[in-house]
Amino acid sequence: MTRGCDGRLGRIEAFYDCVPRAVASAREVGPFTLFVAGKGTGWQFYARPRLGARAVFTTADVCGVLERQGQLDVPRAIEWVDEVTPTLLPAVRGAGHEPHRYPLLVMPSDVAVEADPRARPLRPAEPHLSIALGSVSAGFAGRDEVEPKDPGQRPELMERGDLVVVASFEGNRLCGAGSAAPRGDVAELMGIAVPPGHRHRGHGTAITRSLVAACREQGVDLVFLSAGSDAAADIYRRIGFVDVGTACVLELDD
Repeated sequence: MTRGCDGRLGRIEAFYDCVPRAVASAREVGPFTLFVAGKGTGWQFYARPRLGARAVFTTADVCGVLERQGQLDVPRAIEWVDEVTPTLLPAVRGAGHEPHRYPLLVMPSDVAVEADPRARPLRPAEPHLSIALGSVSAGFAGRDEVEPKDPGQRPELMERGDLVVVASFEGNRLCGAGSAAPRGDVAELMGIAVPPGHRHRGHGTAITRSLVAACREQGVDLVFLSAGSDAAADIYRRIGFVDVGTACVLELDD
């Protein structure tokens, strides 16, 4: 990693701390911030290293926050960037857990990205929104049967400009979708998925490009994402994304 990436990782950390606060309460548990989603939001959250903290994380810290999540009956989950909090991975392993590790990528601000005509942002009240969310669930589940999904608070976030949902189409048929969460001049791309029957026709790339273009229209100059696998990361790299770090996710089954 180059020295120039350090500033971007700091901005990403601030973003991670900011986003959940719109729909969740924040509680300090040792060196962690634990985000607890409000009822009816449709989201689940996690614990993250407290923003700006320089603590050396211990196994006791990890066990303490997981225990607190269990007491609150919320998912036992921790997320962090390995390069920003390098002592957390050995602490998690010391507690007997192995997190998932995902490539963290950024679209350089000097790389031009144009929207793909097949994929467009949806409006908050658009009927396609429920189908788009259902197509994402179907895509991640590896099935073609799409069931409409309750958008929850998403239309409200879209109205505020805090959420962008893009769907890709062939004619009038919705073929996949993804979303982005802009906050100031930083945005994360999330949940980009295409059901199996529509894959290998460029819809994932179309959605990604249109999401980047839509975020930049809102004044965003740092667009990032965490890829679900190295194979997925290769697709994003071909679009222009570059690696800046490793996103770590610990999710424990109850």
